[in-house]
Amino acid sequence: MKKIKIYLQYPWKFPDSPYYKYLIDNPPENVEYLNIKKQKGVITSKKFFWFSNFLKRNIRKFVVLFKLSIPNAHLTKTKQKFDLIHCAHCLSLNKGPWVGDFEGPWQFSVSGEYSQSGKRLMGRILKKENCKKIIAWTKAAKNNILKEFPETKGKVEMVYPAVFVPKIKKKKHKQINLLFVGRYFYAKGGLHALEVFDKLTKKYENVKAIIVSEIPKVVKEKYSRNKKIEFYGLIPQKELFDLYSKSDIFIYPGYSDSFGFMYLEAMGFGIPVITVDGFAKKEIISEGETGFVINRLEKINPKIIGPKEKQLINEIIKKADRLIKNKKLREKMSKNSVETIKKGRFSIKERNTKLEKIYEKALK
Repeated sequence: MKKIKIYLQYPWKFPDSPYYKYLIDNPPENVEYLNIKKQKGVITSKKFFWFSNFLKRNIRKFVVLFKLSIPNAHLTKTKQKFDLIHCAHCLSLNKGPWVGDFEGPWQFSVSGEYSQSGKRLMGRILKKENCKKIIAWTKAAKNNILKEFPETKGKVEMVYPAVFVPKIKKKKHKQINLLFVGRYFYAKGGLHALEVFDKLTKKYENVKAIIVSEIPKVVKEKYSRNKKIEFYGLIPQKELFDLYSKSDIFIYPGYSDSFGFMYLEAMGFGIPVITVDGFAKKEIISEGETGFVINRLEKINPKIIGPKEKQLINEIIKKADRLIKNKKLREKMSKNSVETIKKGRFSIKERNTKLEKIYEKALK
């Protein structure tokens, strides 16, 4: 059978989401992805990460400042022959058939915001006959897209992202290791995770902690006094997976996440997850089965530890206490987590089956 040639159109020169790395490394059987040479996966260079983040942030600020409502739309120009365009978090201006994948409707715009006139312009692009399918990463994303752009009804389909079950085996260790991984320290809840680590490592003799993030100097100096906490900056996937392989509980508030691949990666290693509710968290983590999702009743400031933040930190500690004390519960959640990644809704097989059908229908 002749393979469907898919051209991946990125909104930025360097795609920076694990979604596309896992897609390219594990494509559907009858699909060939083009334009993959620039795919680097997650940025691990500190300087390049800073530059990329600085550039994106300031472009968005400029667009918002001047109240520009610019569609995140691109014209694919290439000499490569392809059957279909798959837009990575963006819209297409090409006349040929295309599909796009999105975490939410804010990705239809350059700034993440849009005026009514901008919204109408984006809606016209989405309504065109050559826009074959809008792939929502989650049910929450699908509902948000349909709410903001009801004209897309019939075009939106939910397909969960996927990761592979790692070949690296879990490393035997006597102590219980807590883990946090997040490039954006405050936004992902790094400060509050550190406070949890500090308290739990002092409470239990057999508990240690690992944090992987770009930690502000003043924060690192404070918590470095606790010698049971290991600190890492941005590291390559191989090194990160090595840390996953010797971890037991993943503590990740993830305040700014609309998805979060760290959840799936941790689950692939059989690590129960403790997180804070928001957007699609309860779709990703099955409460009491693969981890715990703590309700967030009030607005939390990720950069401080005030009364509200302390209350939430204590809730995280309570859930972690259960897992630390109950080995059978940890083992049960570990098994459930691996099965979810291996055969469940976040499996490569499940994703590829749905994507291939979408591509085939788009070309009919």
